[in-house]
Amino acid sequence: MTDAQGATPTFRSDVTVELVRSAATDTDVLWAARVSTAGEQSLEALQQDPEKSKGLINFLMRDRHGTPFEHNSMTFFVSAPIFVFREFHRHRAGWSYNEESGRYRELQPVFYVPGEERKLVQVGRPGKYEFHEGTAEQYKQVTDSMERAYRQAYAEYQEMLAAGVAREVARAVLPVGLFSSMYATCNARSLMHFLSLRTKDERATVPSFPQREIEMVAEQMEAQWATLMPLTHAAFNAHGRVAP
Repeated sequence: MTDAQGATPTFRSDVTVELVRSAATDTDVLWAARVSTAGEQSLEALQQDPEKSKGLINFLMRDRHGTPFEHNSMTFFVSAPIFVFREFHRHRAGWSYNEESGRYRELQPVFYVPGEERKLVQVGRPGKYEFHEGTAEQYKQVTDSMERAYRQAYAEYQEMLAAGVAREVARAVLPVGLFSSMYATCNARSLMHFLSLRTKDERATVPSFPQREIEMVAEQMEAQWATLMPLTHAAFNAHGRVAP
């Protein structure tokens, strides 16, 4: 992006996830598993068709032999609101992160506003929340309030920068609805754990009720991972979407 000086705030209701690098196939699970019983002969699995050994992948998933699912890597470039990353960074085992810094660059005026399909009304108590559609009036109030607050916050940020205030100080006025970007690297096992908590799926043995915005990120990650490791993804679904 270019320098943000004088830029007009823009508003988004989407998130984006790009798979920028991967070394992840179903075959990776097989040779990692077979070293237990075959030792150096497990190297032969590097050339095998994983389709012929999907039973082994299902066995490992079913009985929760998890380490064979760690011998792979995926790096995603994620663009989402800061409040999504604050939730995302709670996932530490098997994950590496690097996020853009408000200390070292002038932050761009791109902000999150929920789309019309986003449920707005929370009903119930902690642990038993339900979310319902908002009215047209509520959606307009949300949109108007957020956009007004974002514009004011970014104008104050720009004024401080223009006065010579350090970026790391001026950024404190910006809201968590500001878009940020990061690289997130994981393996299939850590991704499955993330998906088990950050997606709501009827096939899940243990139900999860994630905030919609991080679920939007998780859904895109899952779709790209499913293309790389279709047998592992199918086994994950078949066995209740529980990370091994």
